[in-house]
Amino acid sequence: MRLPKLRHLALAVSLAVAAGCASAPVAPLESSAAAAAPVAASVDVGEIAGAPYRIDIPANWQGDLLLYARGYVPPGTPRESATDRNATDEWALAQGYAIARSDYAALGWSVAEAVEDSERLRAHFVGRHGAPRRTFLMGHSMGSHIALAVLERYPQHYAGALALCGANGPAAELFGDHLMPAVVAFDYFFPGAMGLAPGGLADPASPAWPDMEAMERALQGNEAIARRLAERFDIPRDGLAGGVMIRYAVLHELIQRAGGFPVDNRDVRYTGLGDDAAFNAGVRRYAGDPAAMAYAARHAALTGAAPRPVVMMDNHADPTIPTEVTRRYAALATAAGQGANVVVLPAQGQGHCEFTAEHQQQAMATLAGWVDSGSRPAP
Repeated sequence: MRLPKLRHLALAVSLAVAAGCASAPVAPLESSAAAAAPVAASVDVGEIAGAPYRIDIPANWQGDLLLYARGYVPPGTPRESATDRNATDEWALAQGYAIARSDYAALGWSVAEAVEDSERLRAHFVGRHGAPRRTFLMGHSMGSHIALAVLERYPQHYAGALALCGANGPAAELFGDHLMPAVVAFDYFFPGAMGLAPGGLADPASPAWPDMEAMERALQGNEAIARRLAERFDIPRDGLAGGVMIRYAVLHELIQRAGGFPVDNRDVRYTGLGDDAAFNAGVRRYAGDPAAMAYAARHAALTGAAPRPVVMMDNHADPTIPTEVTRRYAALATAAGQGANVVVLPAQGQGHCEFTAEHQQQAMATLAGWVDSGSRPAP
């Protein structure tokens, strides 16, 4: 079997082992139509409080601003091209939007920095270029999570948000219920395949990134277990090694960022993994550090407040963020009595953030039309 190649490894990060989104991650924006000539635009590039930013305003600007939140980029990734004009800029400008995007003051799971960096960028736009008619938020993957957090914290400044292929749940839930279980399950069934140090996930000597090819070879050695993991965690089999790898890497990075282990699974009972009694008896257990757990919960504790219209869209067979997570915000909003402010569009494309320009254009038009008309669109 050929080792799978993931086009968009989780949370929109590019690695040597997979072709993905580089230092300013964006969706591929593939289109069957020939690429149009670049839109003429004025450019404002600089840095605010340590966060590189780029603003483009088209010559035919109609007055609306799109504040874009990028996805996950590993610490240490070069930033030289982070503010170069990219496919998302071209797409937004072609729709007549001004677009502003921050590269954040920190890389990695930089939600704490990104929420404030995004709001600072909006305020900078107003101060230098004047108040837009309306400001919309848009984000992919981790950027979707950030866009929703910004909307909840600063609703007075935004008309609505477009959340695409996103990690759309409270951060503590994302780490405890979605990242950690898949990683400890893989480690249980395939011990040694991730190259962990004796202390496991919490051991500082464990690698920042496990070897995806070694993980795939381990999976190929027991396809029955591989299929069980794929089904249990809603990860396509051909993206299982990469999907577990990115979950591990983000969790490992959060340990460094939060200053301790951010999840406690000592009392968790796992189900759906075959012999659950044996699994729960043998799976590695980790004590969470209270301060680290509080950090993870705080950045960002999405509530479902949905104070403005939110349109969400995901992909089929996403190896990085399963449907349960991409659509979680809709359930939170319903529980908070704000379900009418969230619309989930049908899934499009296959993979992680694999949308065409037309998919995104239609989703953005749905959001803008909702705000214009005041009438909630049909999903």
